[in-house]
Amino acid sequence: MADAFEKHYTALELAKLWGVNRMTITRWFREEPGILKFGKETTRRGGKRNYVSIRIPESVARRVYTQRLQGACKAS
Repeated sequence: MADAFEKHYTALELAKLWGVNRMTITRWFREEPGILKFGKETTRRGGKRNYVSIRIPESVARRVYTQRLQGACKAS
């Protein structure tokens, strides 16, 4: 469970740390429990989506990183 006072990362910060694209981080964490979402996820008139900003607690980032690393090791 995320602590309100632990470090929270943006998708760009994690992308730089892990050496992947920001959109990859956004996709990996989009439905991950424990992240903070700011904004609306609905579609506006004209088919344009509203912007949603996410903040990823360090504990959630560590969990996903470990899962991804284990998945990569199994695939090798």
